[in-house]
Amino acid sequence: MNTAVTLHGARDLRLEAQDAPALGAHDVRLRLGAGGICGSDLHYWQHGRVGAFVIREPLVPGHEASGVVEAVGAEVTRVKPGDRVAIDPSHACGQCDYCRGGRLNLCRRMFFLGSASVFPHAQGLFRQHFVMGERQLTAVAESDISLGEIACAEPLSIGLHAVQRAGSLLGKRVLVTGGGTIGCMSVIAARMAGAAHIAVADISDRPLEMARRVGADEAVRSDRDGATLADRFDVAIEAAGAAAALLTGLSAVERGGRIVQVGTMPDEMPFPANRVMARELDYVGAFRANGEFDLAVQAIRTRRADVRPLISAQLPLSRSREAFELAFDRTRSTKVQLVADAAD
Repeated sequence: MNTAVTLHGARDLRLEAQDAPALGAHDVRLRLGAGGICGSDLHYWQHGRVGAFVIREPLVPGHEASGVVEAVGAEVTRVKPGDRVAIDPSHACGQCDYCRGGRLNLCRRMFFLGSASVFPHAQGLFRQHFVMGERQLTAVAESDISLGEIACAEPLSIGLHAVQRAGSLLGKRVLVTGGGTIGCMSVIAARMAGAAHIAVADISDRPLEMARRVGADEAVRSDRDGATLADRFDVAIEAAGAAAALLTGLSAVERGGRIVQVGTMPDEMPFPANRVMARELDYVGAFRANGEFDLAVQAIRTRRADVRPLISAQLPLSRSREAFELAFDRTRSTKVQLVADAAD
């Protein structure tokens, strides 16, 4: 049976049987290797929406995943049955003005898996079996790299894009607010970019411990010791999606510094615009990734980016409700992944 996790609205998660799509000439049928539960998946589960993207029909979430190739279409050349692959969930049209200008993540006709941004929705990867176009797949031959690690390529690509939006970090002092998955991926990416000192601020101890394990030089409880961060950093990357975290970052950068917002903020959040003006700060957004996916895969293949400490648990699709509850509890988990059930 092809089991799929479906969301019908806020807190309405169901396990349903679905037919696998037909296999086209350039298509590949895969079995789920591992699929990470992302912050946006949790938003859909908790609230039935992510910002302006509202569930209007049953949605299969999940966009950060690996798979094992089961069958290939007649004209597929990139992969073969048995290959373990990373899956790029981003389908840009390649033809609109943003795509032609090199901003594929801003594509006007973006089809991003596991998202209610379009209707009919872009169904995601929390399924036992699914079909993908071959161009979205990158084979990983290294047998010592797990399917769980491979599934981390997508969140790592977000960290890499946030760092790209920050400008050159060589020799810079960087603060990351939020020690969740994306915050930790931003730490890894900042280290890859040559940052001299990386601090992470959070209001909980476990995320700070994880940040240290992936390479942060300093971990600060911002609810207790946030004042120690003031005017110390060249760049702040906001990865918590919380107003208090953004304020911490705005105070932490020196005059003329840069803030990169990668976290999703509440829609009606007061914004201290005068602080940005008076301190002449650069404030930029970082949305998903733009060409960093392949770099993320290569970094994981070589363990230049070691994502293993972030994988807290792997549960089968049949225990998806439990998995979502665990993923929501930041005191117990960083990255919870769903895996295929042992028997179809």
